[in-house]
Amino acid sequence: MRSSRLRPLILPLLALLAACSPQGRSTAQPTQSLGQPAPGLEEPNRAPPPNFATMKMSFAPIVKRAAPAVVNVFSQRVVRTQVDPFWQFFGGGFGVPQSRVEGSLGSGVIVRADGLIVTNNHVIEGGQQLNVVLADRREFPAKVILADARADLAVLKIDVKGERLPVMPIADRDSVQVGDLVLAIGDPFGVGQTVTNGIVSALARTDVGANDYSFFIQTDAAINPGNSGGPLVDMDGNLIGLNTLIYSRTGSSAGIGFAIPAAMVRRVVETAVGGGHAVNRPWLGARLQTVDSDTAKSLGLDRAGGAMVTALYPGGPAAVAGLNEGDVIVSADGQPVADEGVLTYQVATHRPGETLTVGVRRGGAAKTYAVRLEAPPAIPARDERTLTGRQPLSGATVANLSPAVAEENGLDPMLSGVVVLKPGETFAAQAGFQPGDIVREVNGEPIRSTAALAEALRAARSWRLVIERGGRRISVTFGL
Repeated sequence: MRSSRLRPLILPLLALLAACSPQGRSTAQPTQSLGQPAPGLEEPNRAPPPNFATMKMSFAPIVKRAAPAVVNVFSQRVVRTQVDPFWQFFGGGFGVPQSRVEGSLGSGVIVRADGLIVTNNHVIEGGQQLNVVLADRREFPAKVILADARADLAVLKIDVKGERLPVMPIADRDSVQVGDLVLAIGDPFGVGQTVTNGIVSALARTDVGANDYSFFIQTDAAINPGNSGGPLVDMDGNLIGLNTLIYSRTGSSAGIGFAIPAAMVRRVVETAVGGGHAVNRPWLGARLQTVDSDTAKSLGLDRAGGAMVTALYPGGPAAVAGLNEGDVIVSADGQPVADEGVLTYQVATHRPGETLTVGVRRGGAAKTYAVRLEAPPAIPARDERTLTGRQPLSGATVANLSPAVAEENGLDPMLSGVVVLKPGETFAAQAGFQPGDIVREVNGEPIRSTAALAEALRAARSWRLVIERGGRRISVTFGL
């Protein structure tokens, strides 16, 4: 669903910033879009140094204010593995599963004085024991309040017995610009809290592909494994992004790092503060396609860019607002829309019930629409169930597809049918089923509900299944 112009170059070399250390612990806005004219140099904090004496000025006051709110996050889990029976014969145990402890180390930011902390989801994902170490080296057990895998963000809570901890403010306005000075604070390679500085190298990087809302601030401030979840800080000491991944051929900093913008961080934190355990995001009710140069020519546009509406959900927000198929959305809330990813991010940072103003090109004319965003409908009913018995999908958890279920799982919200949410750890996983697979047919019978799927599987002794995966249909046959 996202443009992939940079993927062949970037994706093989991207590294999430949590990694394993030799000791077993891992060491791991909508912002202003590209192309918008920069403000004049007379703006406060954006003037070049006028003389050598000014260049000798220090970042120390900013670090003194920001660093106490940066923490280390340790995550541990026990993994059981089956040792090769050949080696077991010589070493004893004869196939008894062995246990080992895996860990990861990342960083985090205190965003509320009572111990609320935001970090990356990949730092804590799968962790059975979480601990947070403060800047003053005190250590606390932590629990997960909210985990948002789609945005790669998580909110943790530590019990500080009524103590008020130092807090880093989340930037409340989206004024980041290319060339702004920034600091990155975290714990690279587990060496201890480290501060690096650089500039904002680029904005609105949407071809990185690290999460479902791929829209990153790029920086040349050195960040390395262990910096995951640490803050990207502006010259006022505010959090403007959460450092998440790097582009590297070696696993170490190559001067290209990516941070999740503050607007997304703020949205997740506000949900956690409000008692929510999942972020309720709105949808546009439209299928989108990035306008490349060929599409632009066919539409009579003078340049590539924007997101074209290729389908509308009946009664959805975009349809109600008056958008048509073939419209090209070129701006959202006054910010340029370079591609589908930018628009998806802009929608995701709003709450249901809020209005998104979109600029549209239609047949050579420019139009503006106010789209009242709503939560995607949960119709048909989810009817989630785990399948059992002697059949190919035994152990899998499935659900009826609705726009709500599709949005939760990063699927095309226009799809319908029955989707595999989890293949489980039994036959379905061994057979190769994956999350997001849509079951289209069983023995030639169309499948439109989980109840129909369960019945079709139960009644057969052999099964020919048609599965849709990534827009492709796959036919596979199973027998007892």
